[in-house]
Amino acid sequence: MMDVLHELGLNAVNAGACSGHGGWVSTTSGGLLDSVNPATGQVLAQVHRCSGKDYEALVQESRRAFQEWRQVPAPKRGEVVRLIGEALRAKKDALGSLVSMEVGKIKAEGLGEVQEMIDMADFAVGQSRMLYGLTMPSERARHRMYEQWHPLGVVGVITAFNFPVAVWAWNAFLAAIAGDTVVWKPSPKAPLCALAVQHICHQVMKEQGVPEIFSVFITDQVELAQTMVADDRLPLISFTGSVPVGRKVAKVVGQRLGRSLLELSGNNAVIVDETADLDLAIPAIVFGAVGTAGQRCTTTRRVFVQEARYEEVVQRLLHAFRQVRVGNPLEPGVLMGPLIDERALEEFRIAIEEVVQDGGQILCGGGVREGPGFFVEPTIVRAENQWKVVQRETFAPIVYVMPYSTLDDAIALQNQAPQGLSSSLFTLHMRHAEQFLSAQGSDCGIANVNLGTSGAEIGGAFGGEKDTGGGREAGSDAWKAYMRRQTNTINWGTELPLAQSIAFSMD
Repeated sequence: MMDVLHELGLNAVNAGACSGHGGWVSTTSGGLLDSVNPATGQVLAQVHRCSGKDYEALVQESRRAFQEWRQVPAPKRGEVVRLIGEALRAKKDALGSLVSMEVGKIKAEGLGEVQEMIDMADFAVGQSRMLYGLTMPSERARHRMYEQWHPLGVVGVITAFNFPVAVWAWNAFLAAIAGDTVVWKPSPKAPLCALAVQHICHQVMKEQGVPEIFSVFITDQVELAQTMVADDRLPLISFTGSVPVGRKVAKVVGQRLGRSLLELSGNNAVIVDETADLDLAIPAIVFGAVGTAGQRCTTTRRVFVQEARYEEVVQRLLHAFRQVRVGNPLEPGVLMGPLIDERALEEFRIAIEEVVQDGGQILCGGGVREGPGFFVEPTIVRAENQWKVVQRETFAPIVYVMPYSTLDDAIALQNQAPQGLSSSLFTLHMRHAEQFLSAQGSDCGIANVNLGTSGAEIGGAFGGEKDTGGGREAGSDAWKAYMRRQTNTINWGTELPLAQSIAFSMD
């Protein structure tokens, strides 16, 4: 473990804030924050909490850096991001191991998350040469009208524990090529991952002599997070987390007329119709349900099966779930690691109690494992869609399996959830697929056919509707969130005609 920390520039006790190549602060008055390995319950290392003074210094430095960084040509900004991507490649194994140790993902998922950062860097490099505006025909003679995009400013990024590095990259790399600087408040449950990433970026920025593009500050103090959200020097706050906190973020940012980019909860469904290829559907459901121990916003939580195939699907899922090996995420062959902490265990227990009270049938799992670490059993439940426990997001490996009659019924059941992130239909029926993807089909931001709800590629815009918050990150045109649009009109003639043919004379 110490070898991994050392390779990533970390020690047993670490500073809690850094601004670009400006260096690490030495504040120690805030006390220490423990980073706990959820597989063992043991402390990996400690981080000094940041103070309000630290935060103020980071924002001021980021504002100064923005004045310089926005003048750098976008392709040159992309080159810096490319070099950071290369540095991540060199540290992929160590950083992937740290992700596994600090948040409990199996090593393959830890490596996959770092690869997602690398892919995002590659995407951003290409995007740095494609910050396109439009040219529009003017209704006035000898006028040229077009739009262009300018950097927004200092972007605030608040991330959750379950993707401790990748979600930052979705935001930070696009913000960087857009000409913005970034202040990052990671989850206090994954401070080492954030500091490791900052060390990597710090080295590249120092070598390239660029301003303080990226900053990080570590805190578990709600008041300091609230200060960041309310700070009108940060025109955009990107927040990943729960719906209740997301609502507060949206309200505070909205009151100061800032922008918020919200990635909140999911209650994702898989529909399996009568024609589905179960050799595709079953593995997709299993990975979607137990990946990251059910602690993904895209986790598969509800499965609707056409009633003629319901029992067959249930039996195959039971067989597959019983093959899932639960344990230390760094051990070969383990498919599911622990929940993040004791609070997550308690939420799992509460959900199981509610299932029993509502009359649900626990087909497998449902237990909490004794011993060190925060382990639970992957769980399948016969349930009803309208139950409150089914309608909310429980961050745990619990999947609810329910029959349906017609595809119209299944789509309606799926869309009843207040969340609208990811959805999936397994079918060999072309009309079913097209119906699911139509305006009368899934109401989610992500709708897949013949693949699961989890594991989105960075090329598409990621995000959802309804209680999921409406944000979009990563691919497609998500870069526009980090820039401001400007419409320009140039009169190259000798007259001053007005729009809408308005006549105005000073004779």
